[in-house]
Amino acid sequence: MNLQDSTTNDLLYLSFNQDASCFAGSTNTGFFAYNCEPFTETTRKVFSNGGLGIIEMCYRTNIIALVGGGKNPRYPKNKVMMWDDRNDRCIGELNFPSEVRAVKLRRDMVVVVLDRDIYIYNFQDLELLENRRTIENPNGLCALCAHTNHRVLAFPGKERGLINVELFDIQRQVIIPAHESDLMALGINYDGSLVASASERGTLIRVFSSASGNMLHELRRGAERAIIHSVCIDPSSTYLACSSDKGTIHIFSLIAEEKSLNEETQRGPDSNLATSRETVTRGTSASGMFGSIIPSAAAQNNAADGGQQSLTSAVGGFFKSVLPKYFASRWSLAQFRVPETRTICAFGSQKHTLIVIGADGSYYKIAFDPKGSNDCIKLKYFKFL
Repeated sequence: MNLQDSTTNDLLYLSFNQDASCFAGSTNTGFFAYNCEPFTETTRKVFSNGGLGIIEMCYRTNIIALVGGGKNPRYPKNKVMMWDDRNDRCIGELNFPSEVRAVKLRRDMVVVVLDRDIYIYNFQDLELLENRRTIENPNGLCALCAHTNHRVLAFPGKERGLINVELFDIQRQVIIPAHESDLMALGINYDGSLVASASERGTLIRVFSSASGNMLHELRRGAERAIIHSVCIDPSSTYLACSSDKGTIHIFSLIAEEKSLNEETQRGPDSNLATSRETVTRGTSASGMFGSIIPSAAAQNNAADGGQQSLTSAVGGFFKSVLPKYFASRWSLAQFRVPETRTICAFGSQKHTLIVIGADGSYYKIAFDPKGSNDCIKLKYFKFL
């Protein structure tokens, strides 16, 4: 999460590592990293000559990717520096023609996001493997799966609302028309079989099969526009969580419609599709087809409170087939309120828990009820700034 436009404190960037066991932050004077469970500081570096605008850990190793930023950047903003935290030195660098927007790491890949390009490198020798063009991507949207045996990358396509999914192991690309407006958030599950996205409207999160591009779930955060700061899926692909500028963390279940989900994921990335490049074209989206329909007062109240179930579950399956998708979208099963600060979230190591990191220097560990008890329980709270 890029915080360089914020003046709240010295924090410039926040990110989880690949398995969400740690999180890292960069500032105008250096960087730090914390273990998520138990909450403990693992490293902190203070530099006398400049700030860092991006930091990306590589699991729990000593290798960290750094990009300059802030009031007095330590490194140029168009360079990625590979930092060895054990020996306190840079061991490699990558130069680009424009400012770096994001960096993603695996043990075998380094992915660098620019405004309109994505470059993919071999981790060991930093040799360029691939590059892709995108639509203008100032937020550096990109999601890279962490599974050792699956190499899946999701990023914005060349047109508004499109997601490109690269299945490197079988050399196939799937293009998903996810939204009618610009993408605002992207997430991917552990094995790369699911891709989640939100648009700049921020009312819906959609979940797709990365193998076929089919939409598996449509989740409604609320009725009002919002800026989605993060989207994450738990390791078992059972729950999804998102955070936004509204100050509410929403947690959704992905286990209803389990049959259709299993059918898609069982096909996997090696399903016998005939072409090496697949473009999936779906019907008109709910926001475009039903944008002029006004929901009932009950539905509006449910949206305002972050209600956890769709109206159609109360009126029966018959109405689901004839009512607009506004009513058929699934609502969150649990919510958690934080002060109105930017946050990122990731599922914890314990079942039914979530870790929330705030731009105000707050750490939360919360628990939610999978049966839909709506409110979450705050288990831990710390300040790291």
